[in-house]
Amino acid sequence: MLGLFKRKKKQLDTTPEATPVATPATAPESVAKTAPESLPTPQKTDAAITEHLPSLATEAPKPVVQPVQEPTPPKKVGLFARLKQGLARTGSGLADLFLGSRKIDDELLEELETRLLIADVGVTATREIIASLTDKIDRKQLKDSDALFVALKEELKRLLQPVCLPLVLADKPLKPQVILMVGVNGVGKTTTIGKLAKRYQAEGRKVLLAAGDTFRAAAVEQLQIWGERNAVPVIAQHTGADSASVVFDALQAAQARKIDLLIADTAGRLHNKSNLMEELAKVRRVLQKLDPEAPHEVLLVLDAATGQNALAQAREFNKSIPITGLVLTKLDGTAKGGIVFALARELNIPVRFIGVGEQADDLRDFDADSFVDALLAIETKP
Repeated sequence: MLGLFKRKKKQLDTTPEATPVATPATAPESVAKTAPESLPTPQKTDAAITEHLPSLATEAPKPVVQPVQEPTPPKKVGLFARLKQGLARTGSGLADLFLGSRKIDDELLEELETRLLIADVGVTATREIIASLTDKIDRKQLKDSDALFVALKEELKRLLQPVCLPLVLADKPLKPQVILMVGVNGVGKTTTIGKLAKRYQAEGRKVLLAAGDTFRAAAVEQLQIWGERNAVPVIAQHTGADSASVVFDALQAAQARKIDLLIADTAGRLHNKSNLMEELAKVRRVLQKLDPEAPHEVLLVLDAATGQNALAQAREFNKSIPITGLVLTKLDGTAKGGIVFALARELNIPVRFIGVGEQADDLRDFDADSFVDALLAIETKP
């Protein structure tokens, strides 16, 4: 037994010594002869690895292809659907109130009043709406919450109808028509200019841009990028130049080149800084030296997300330079879209355009009926 154990032990001790001898680097042929059984294992392993390589190669491009297809879905969405989607945050607070059958009582009216105020419809406009609805209830004209919902829609449209006046430009003007863009920093003024330039150029008009925002860093470059993107020329000077001088040069160039439309950017300014607001009046006076009727349109760009502050901005800008139209941007990212009603009631300035997205076609003419229908998620006939 001891001898047998010793023989087994010797065999175990010699096993590790035999292993390195089986794989010499200088004699591959002898390895194949002496250890034929040891080769199939790595060969099978290599084959197994190579079997998976094709699948890995086909799987790798998948994440690369997907991002290319992502921008296409928004193009398939209709105009009403885009507007409804953009106003969803504001409208849901109003429309949800009428879900299910509810009786008309003081509690319902109080809750409606609260939600109108939260949506920044404004105190004056809200009181008028509630007073009109209460009067109809007292006359037994509204029997249930469904009838109240329809009456609310009518009241909202009634408020907006006076300011539902789209911007109309002459088809073949004898001289350049001038649109002066004003507003505080960060409202999307320069981006709106780029969208308007693309829109009017697509209508066959010769458009020229004036980089009058010489105060903000990179503002000139940003407008030039929009110009290059749409193949629209831009008149610009260096940062810090006199804004009125830039706009004056641009109008001279527009007259010499027989341009149909000049869109002039101006420096963003706080509405409570009188010296900055006076610069707008200077720009207007300089333009009128070349054309007594210029600017033909002064568009104030407002960020709808600022709510009642947008109303304060409009009041102050209108004191420095007569505002002829409003552009409300970023309606798709706020629950305060009701500011449109407050602006309509307080200032009675036409709302020319609204922005409900980042795409160029998301800047659209303001239409009271479509706006209210989308706000309350009621489909209209095409």
